Amino acid sequence: MGLKNKVRFIHKWLGLISGLIVFIVSITGCIFCFQDEIKDALYSWRMVEKENKPFVMPSVLHKKSRELFPGGEEQMVFYAGKDRPAMVIQSEKESYFFNYFNPYSGEFLYREDRTKEFFTIVEEIHMHLLLPEAIGRQVVGISTIIFVLLLVSGIIQWWPKKRKHLKDRLRVKWNAKWRRVNYDLHNVSGFYISLAAFAIAVTGLSFSYEWMHEGMYLAGNLGKSYEEEKETPIVDTTAVAQGSMPALDMAFAGIVKAKPDDEMFFVWKPDDKSAIVAGAYPVPLIFDHQSNMYFHPATGKMLKKQLYEGKSPGMKFQEMAYGLHTGQYFGLTGKIIAFIASLFAAALPVTGFIIWWGRKNKKPKIKKAAV
Repeated sequence: MGLKNKVRFIHKWLGLISGLIVFIVSITGCIFCFQDEIKDALYSWRMVEKENKPFVMPSVLHKKSRELFPGGEEQMVFYAGKDRPAMVIQSEKESYFFNYFNPYSGEFLYREDRTKEFFTIVEEIHMHLLLPEAIGRQVVGISTIIFVLLLVSGIIQWWPKKRKHLKDRLRVKWNAKWRRVNYDLHNVSGFYISLAAFAIAVTGLSFSYEWMHEGMYLAGNLGKSYEEEKETPIVDTTAVAQGSMPALDMAFAGIVKAKPDDEMFFVWKPDDKSAIVAGAYPVPLIFDHQSNMYFHPATGKMLKKQLYEGKSPGMKFQEMAYGLHTGQYFGLTGKIIAFIASLFAAALPVTGFIIWWGRKNKKPKIKKAAV
């Protein structure tokens, strides 16, 4: 058995094993690509009128959220942009909600149940297949690894023996029989999307496996690891508040002062024993070029500053994973590429299954009797 025959055998069975999962993950990724644009078109509360005044402090939004919905526990305050609402992420029993407020007046706008929101469900299917997270993450992760192997083995099979045959491998023979058209679609589309699909798959693995997440960090740093930048500040739990300004507000004021030109901010207080994490992003709804600062949960004293420009190349690359995976790192063009790549990636198991089924059930040719 030659190399290509061996590769074809491996490609066939890996495709049959993972095909359904690859289809589900790809099609949900395709749907998720333009979630912000779709929701902006449907929901008026996602936009506010821009005003020349400071944002309402996070402690005020915490208080308003607690007064409106006393059964919940506030976790994070998120300022999505100068013309977008602020939101308080609030957990309640087995659900969690986004409570939206006008960031300039504190006026309540809308409460979104994230466990019932369409794109949240799509994202959950994409990441865990609606299975328990520990199980679903492994199923999706293993299927993604298989998909990467399928891309590589598919390119090996596609590669022509002679250069003169390259032109035929780059186009679909639309005037041929439907089985040949399906065969060409599988091979040609697989080749054209291979680079984008590979990038999407590999960055997606960083959300399933810590070794890939760490691998991106080491790759960006050419094998070096800077442990001090990855360390979480230690909180002195004996310290008590001294000023009248809440620690949350001090953290927010600190990150805004450090990054005055950025437009998107968050303040997160995990608990009374962990540092408050404040973050900033330059562009609304683009989760890249992140800056972070850490503050004491009681005193509001800054414990650590980690602005984007001071981060190592590895940490910057590591934090690019979401932007590369969704295509948003390259703006609208990147999203369109990610959408098309995901759509054709979802089609590959379908066209591949048709090829396998056709070969398996191929009718034998009837030999004409000799005269």
